[in-house]
Amino acid sequence: MQTVRAVAGWNTVRVEVESSGHTIGFVPTMGALHAGHTSLVERCLAENDKTVVSIFVNPTQFNDPKDLEKYPRSVDVDSRRLEELGVDYLFLPDRVTVYPDDYRYRLTETDLSTRLCGAHRPGHFEGVLTVVMRLFNIIRPHRAYFGEKDYQQYRLIEDMVTAFLMDVEIRSCPIVRDADGVAVSSRNALLSADGRKLAAEFASILKNGDSALAVRNSLEDRGIHLDYVEDWLGRRLAAVFIDEVRLIDNVEIESEK
Repeated sequence: MQTVRAVAGWNTVRVEVESSGHTIGFVPTMGALHAGHTSLVERCLAENDKTVVSIFVNPTQFNDPKDLEKYPRSVDVDSRRLEELGVDYLFLPDRVTVYPDDYRYRLTETDLSTRLCGAHRPGHFEGVLTVVMRLFNIIRPHRAYFGEKDYQQYRLIEDMVTAFLMDVEIRSCPIVRDADGVAVSSRNALLSADGRKLAAEFASILKNGDSALAVRNSLEDRGIHLDYVEDWLGRRLAAVFIDEVRLIDNVEIESEK
């Protein structure tokens, strides 16, 4: 695996790859890799000639500075894991590389980004969409892969690509869950033992609730602090706080209720 840190370095690599007629698949991450990331990488490897994974803890998507400070970082471990998986290139930029303008220019969406997670995390999706567009412009992949755990994010990125006529195919991958049903997330490592049990209850209630209202009531009965529980486009989406850690999840539903 080759590690690339600069745009100029990647441009050289990309020209070589494209001149060989190879397709480029891309998995953007913030590191702290887990089984969910692995599923994205493995699918990318299966569907493309060359696979690029980026690790960049994007500061512009954190509306809470404490959340950014607590975000786990394990670049050395992540790098070894990606090499074991057979990834061809690791793109490891710094902030100046991604934001040479110091974030003066940014991408704003005015509808979906204001709801669900967006209603409770001002500026979050502005940061997400801006960094993803910049990474797409740098890497110029044929396909890019996103997990359905961050379902709202995936839909926003898919819509962004359509709106800006971008030549990249967005592919979604199913949620990966641990044996107790909890959606795999880097944030899970911040939970206490009791918090982990509550997280498993959260996943179970979300899956088995008859309605969004029933889910809200059940979660509140267990003392779980709610951010939101809403049905949208055939999905039941929720965000909660457990041990002061914000967890999101979603499940398919037969119809909006």
